[in-house]
Amino acid sequence: MTARLGLGLAALGRPGYVTLNHAADLGGRYDPSAMELRAHDVLSAAFEAGIRYVDAARSYGRAEDFVASWLRKRKIEPGEVVVASKWGYTYTAGWSTSAKQHEVKDHSLAAFERQSAESLERLGRYLSLYQIHSVTSESKTLEDDSLIDAIARLRERGIRAGLSVSGAGQDIAIRRALEVRRDGQPVFASVQATWNLLERGAESALEDARDAGMKVVVKESLANGRLTHGNRDDDGVFAPLVGRIRELAEGRGTTIEMLALAAALARPWADVVLTGAATVEQIRSNDVARALTYDGELEEQLRSISISTAEYWRARSSFRWN
Repeated sequence: MTARLGLGLAALGRPGYVTLNHAADLGGRYDPSAMELRAHDVLSAAFEAGIRYVDAARSYGRAEDFVASWLRKRKIEPGEVVVASKWGYTYTAGWSTSAKQHEVKDHSLAAFERQSAESLERLGRYLSLYQIHSVTSESKTLEDDSLIDAIARLRERGIRAGLSVSGAGQDIAIRRALEVRRDGQPVFASVQATWNLLERGAESALEDARDAGMKVVVKESLANGRLTHGNRDDDGVFAPLVGRIRELAEGRGTTIEMLALAAALARPWADVVLTGAATVEQIRSNDVARALTYDGELEEQLRSISISTAEYWRARSSFRWN
């Protein structure tokens, strides 16, 4: 199985984000109207490249609004594109790149009711998948019966429920989600998790999720820009690993980002791999990764380049906004 590419809007819906060189990607143009035009251009390039899965969130600034206006502009019918969004974080940066706090986490029933109404107001019939944003192994979210009851009722509106996971215990959160049922049916139809050449900790749980019938969506396959040619000055814990992956990529006549994306697309349990492209050029470059031959020899060489899951997430927590 080869996974399909999807487009994640974390870097397109708000001026601040943790992807390396995000400010440069946006060209310093943070005006909402300019960012909406950029989002439309990238969405159109993605659509023309065959991408039919778009992932937004309430905390991604105006991402849902940008998607909605693009869908209307392109006169795309509901069902032509899978539009997924997430609830659980509230955007608090006020369109600033230097806000003290960019988003606030709240997995309460009240937050779900408020944010689901906001998402439906913006996306209406286009919204086909609604996910809890960033469930961790420490989270009690999946034990909140009233919340799970409300989430299960999404199916009455023709909306599938899902969750994204994060942190060193992604595998734990995924396996807990597999056990959540209402009326004898699984509540969650999909799971979105971080997987990349530096962080493989959730692999076995994602394989279990796929075997159980869940759609598996891979996020952060380029490690928020750390697995790209733009990461030349990283002197942190990833530096020696990135250097070795770059050497392997160049030995195959490709780039580190093409190799990293091809590796994610080659996961047998993955359905969709999100690209966090912020420019049309990045979309076109990412599309080329689908043609890259990813073989067993390469997999064996790359699997030996590793970092512990705990180390990865410690480093991930220190990524700077913009």
